[in-house]
Order: sequence, then C-alpha cells, then structure tokens
Amino acid sequence: MTESEPLPAVLNRIDRDLPASLDRLFALLRIQSVSTDPAYAPHCRGAAEHVAADLRSIGFDTSVRPTDGHPVVIGKTADGKAPRVLFYGHYDVQPVDPLDLWKTPPFEPRIETLEGGRKIIVARGACDDKGQAMTFVEACRAFKAVTGRLPLDITMMIEGEEECGSRHLFGFVRDNASELRRDLALVCDTGMWDAETPSITTSLRGLVYEEVRLTCADRDLHSGLFGGAARNPIHVLAEVLSAMHRPDGAVAIPGFYDGVKELPPDIKVDLDGLGLTAEKFLGPIGLKIPAGEQGRLLIEQISTRPTAEVNGIIGGYTGEGAKTVIPGKAMAKVSFRLVGAQDPEKVRNSFRDFVRARVPADCTVEFGNFTSAPAFDVAFDNPALGKARAALTEEWGKKAVTVGAGGSIPIVGDFKTVLGMDTLMVGFALDDDRVHSPNEKFDLKCFHKGIRSWARILAALAK
Repeated sequence: MTESEPLPAVLNRIDRDLPASLDRLFALLRIQSVSTDPAYAPHCRGAAEHVAADLRSIGFDTSVRPTDGHPVVIGKTADGKAPRVLFYGHYDVQPVDPLDLWKTPPFEPRIETLEGGRKIIVARGACDDKGQAMTFVEACRAFKAVTGRLPLDITMMIEGEEECGSRHLFGFVRDNASELRRDLALVCDTGMWDAETPSITTSLRGLVYEEVRLTCADRDLHSGLFGGAARNPIHVLAEVLSAMHRPDGAVAIPGFYDGVKELPPDIKVDLDGLGLTAEKFLGPIGLKIPAGEQGRLLIEQISTRPTAEVNGIIGGYTGEGAKTVIPGKAMAKVSFRLVGAQDPEKVRNSFRDFVRARVPADCTVEFGNFTSAPAFDVAFDNPALGKARAALTEEWGKKAVTVGAGGSIPIVGDFKTVLGMDTLMVGFALDDDRVHSPNEKFDLKCFHKGIRSWARILAALAK
C-alpha cells in the first residue's frame, strides 16, 4: 500500500468498525466525570485513566498528569510526519440536574430512533465533549489498524476541567509549553452549520469586561429637598452608556475599531448564502429587528464584528414599594466582544477615557476589570484551513463554510499567545443536541461521519 492509497481503506475500516467505536464511546459515557462537583473527583480521575488506557492501546505514549484540580491526559506519538499537531478535547461533563427531566439515566448511554429514522446517542457528554473527542480518537485508531502508523505526529491533550473554566489548564500549558508546542492545534468541541453543512470555526471573539462605579452625592438624598439641583448618578450613567453607540448601531468609542478587518468578499458571499435571517434567529426569542451595525449581515453582527453591551445597571432604591431618593451612587457592568487584532488593553483604556470625559466635575468614577482576553482568528489563506475545508466538503458532499463564534474559548487564545499555534476548530454538534441540558444527544450520523471527516483531514494535512 503506497503513501497515497491508505485513505479509502481507512474509511472502509471506520464503516466496518462503527459498532465497536460505539461500544468504546459508551464505556467512556458511563463514567460520571462531573468536574464542578468535588464528590465526583474519583470519577474524573477514572475518566482520565480510561482515556489514557484507550490512547495507549493505539500506540500513544500516555501519561495522566496531576494538576491542583482534575488531571490532564497527555498522549504522544512520533509515528507520523509533519505537520506536528496538538489535539485538544475534554473528558469532563456538566452536572445532570434536574435529574427528573431525563427520560433515562444520564450515564446509561443508549441509541434512540426518532421519527423519520434519525438515530441519536443519548447520554451526558454524548456531544460535549466525549462523543466529539472520540471522533478524532477513532480516526487515529482506523489509521493505526490499516497502516500500522498515524499519518501525522500527533500529541493529544485531554483535560478534565473545561466545564468549570479550565482554571488549572492555563498554568499547565505554560509550564509545559516546550512539550506541547506544535505546528497546529485541532479542536473538536464546536458545531456544524446545520445537519448537512459542515463548518470550521475560524474566529473566536475576545472579551473585555468592566465595572463602572459612579459617585455623585456623599449619600442618598431626599428627592423632594434636592430634586432639580443634585446630580443623579443614574442619569449620568445612563447618558454615558447610551452615548457608546451611534444611531447606526456602530460603537462610538474613539479607536474602538482599530484592528478590525473586513471579511474577504468570497467569505462574505458564503456567509450570505447561509440565509440566516432575523426571523430565524430573533423570532424564537420574541424579537424582530437586528440592533447591531446597520448594513451588516446578521451573521456578521453575532460573530465577526465587535460589540459593546451593558450587562447590568444598578442604582437607587429597587425594593418593594416606593422610596423617594436621589441615589448617591450607581454602577454598571459593561462588556466588549473583540475581533481581529483589537487590543484588549487599548479598548479598556479607551472606554475608561470615554466615561471620564462625560462625568461631571463634581462626581467621581472608579473602574474594575473582570477579564481581558484577545480575539482569535485563523487567516483565510492558511493552507491547513484550505485542506480541512476541502476534506469536509468531500465527506459531506456540501461546501464546508468558515464561521466565527460569538463567544470565547480562552485556551485557544493561549495556544496562539503561549504556544504560537493556529487552531482549526472542527465540530459536529447540532443546534438541537441539548448540550448542558437534560437528554443531551449526539446524532449517530454526526459521530460516524465525524470520524470519517477527521480521517480525511489528517490525510489531507499529511500530503
């Protein structure tokens, strides 16, 4: 068998081995690895050891590394060739509450057939992230069975605290940077655009989260005595916050858009072709009119454009009944989602300057910062991205799209800033997978074709 021939045999092996792949997934799903509850710590340890043993069975040199929380599984092999890749996933899961809403016990995985013949895997962790991580593991297993080796030099890092913030992983990555640094990172913890359209997440928005505390009078005041003369901090804060946006929805803070690039025309055409409308996206939550930047696609507004949002505002009397006061203080929480090369520190400082310039001279303002993290994106001309898109398109028979995620995956940012690696985020979750909810599921088709997809991607990257 020549170097160019293994893929068809690997895909055939995946198809034949699907029942055994499900058995292996079910064995992992039965482990109650709830990371946020200390009572489940032994189960998390058991899941780590289970994953390590499974990787060892297909030729990985594995170790279960301790942290101050749950352990990290590292698996390494030198069977393959460049590019060297780091695959990241997690073995921990969310709590199952409320238990009475589960149709069957959450750690007793099963196959259910829905109306129309659609088959799904039901269990906690079926999709997030045990089922998804196992698509990659099973693709590696098929290559090993057919060719006796892996197509690439692969390092696995499977953690146990993603569902409670990965709080010990960041230090672990920094402490082991030389060991983990590779040419490219791969993540399978995202989703498809829809049940027929594969996608690659090419950007994650960064985050700056600020608290603003405004003080006017030195105490709450009687509104009958001081009303009309004393400054009301709620009024001041409301004016400042409303000034953050222009009438067209753009953010008015000077320099806010520094580092924000336009999407390439072909990518924008792809996104427009997905047909995400206000009716589809906002209708189910009782809204109709997009409130973001005018002239932008809705999908741009929620994924590839930066935002400024007021997350909370508090001031004065908010209890039962009436209390006629002018408050002495008011407070707001404000967050910014960042894209491209926006500098979190610059955005934070520009926002603070923007507020200070609008605070009256006899009032004072203080700030607090909860988090500052840069955005992450993959260049659209990245060769690995092009190969992965072509591989997914070949498997699914429909053009793979590149999409941005509105949220953040902080460890991916560390892969870039600490390890110097780009990350391809390829996932097979669907919108109806009930992730983090009772009766979590993963389509059997997504599991099966997810394994085949990774086999194609690995083969493409190896060329």
